[in-house]
Amino acid sequence: MKIAEIRELSTKELIERIDAETTSLNQKKINHSVSPLDNPEQIKQLRKTIARMKTELRQRELNNK
Repeated sequence: MKIAEIRELSTKELIERIDAETTSLNQKKINHSVSPLDNPEQIKQLRKTIARMKTELRQRELNNK
Protein backbone atom coordinates (compact mmCIF):
# COMPACT_ATOMS: atom_id res chain seq x y z
CA MET A 1 0.00 0.00 0.00
CA LYS A 2 1.43 3.31 -1.05
CA ILE A 3 1.45 6.43 1.10
CA ALA A 4 -1.01 8.18 -1.24
CA GLU A 5 -3.52 5.37 -0.69
CA ILE A 6 -2.98 5.56 3.07
CA ARG A 7 -3.63 9.30 3.13
CA GLU A 8 -6.97 8.81 1.37
CA LEU A 9 -8.27 6.62 4.22
CA SER A 10 -10.25 8.14 7.08
CA THR A 11 -8.79 7.90 10.56
CA LYS A 12 -11.27 5.20 11.56
CA GLU A 13 -10.50 3.14 8.44
CA LEU A 14 -6.79 3.61 9.08
CA ILE A 15 -7.05 2.23 12.62
CA GLU A 16 -9.04 -0.75 11.36
CA ARG A 17 -6.50 -1.43 8.61
CA ILE A 18 -3.62 -1.27 11.11
CA ASP A 19 -5.35 -3.88 13.27
CA ALA A 20 -6.07 -6.11 10.27
CA GLU A 21 -2.54 -5.85 8.88
CA THR A 22 -1.01 -6.54 12.31
CA THR A 23 -3.13 -9.67 12.63
CA SER A 24 -2.07 -10.73 9.14
CA LEU A 25 1.59 -10.12 9.97
CA ASN A 26 1.39 -12.21 13.12
CA GLN A 27 -0.29 -15.03 11.21
CA LYS A 28 2.37 -14.94 8.49
CA LYS A 29 5.13 -15.07 11.11
CA ILE A 30 3.54 -18.12 12.72
CA ASN A 31 3.07 -19.83 9.36
CA HIS A 32 6.66 -19.03 8.40
CA SER A 33 8.01 -20.57 11.60
CA VAL A 34 6.05 -23.78 10.97
CA SER A 35 6.82 -24.09 7.28
CA PRO A 36 8.75 -21.55 5.18
CA LEU A 37 6.71 -19.13 3.08
CA ASP A 38 7.15 -19.13 -0.68
CA ASN A 39 7.98 -15.44 -0.48
CA PRO A 40 9.36 -14.41 2.93
CA GLU A 41 9.68 -10.86 1.58
CA GLN A 42 5.93 -10.53 2.35
CA ILE A 43 6.72 -10.24 6.06
CA LYS A 44 9.09 -7.34 5.42
CA GLN A 45 6.56 -5.61 3.17
CA LEU A 46 3.80 -5.97 5.76
CA ARG A 47 6.01 -4.52 8.50
CA LYS A 48 6.79 -1.50 6.33
CA THR A 49 3.14 -0.99 5.40
CA ILE A 50 2.13 -1.06 9.07
CA ALA A 51 4.87 1.44 9.88
CA ARG A 52 3.63 3.78 7.12
CA MET A 53 0.08 3.60 8.44
CA LYS A 54 1.18 4.24 12.02
CA THR A 55 3.27 7.19 10.86
CA GLU A 56 0.30 8.72 9.04
CA LEU A 57 -1.93 8.16 12.10
CA ARG A 58 0.62 9.87 14.35
CA GLN A 59 0.92 12.82 11.95
CA ARG A 60 -2.85 13.25 12.05
CA GLU A 61 -2.79 13.20 15.86
CA LEU A 62 -0.11 15.88 15.97
CA ASN A 63 -1.90 18.08 13.41
CA ASN A 64 -5.15 18.00 15.40
CA LYS A 65 -3.53 19.33 18.58
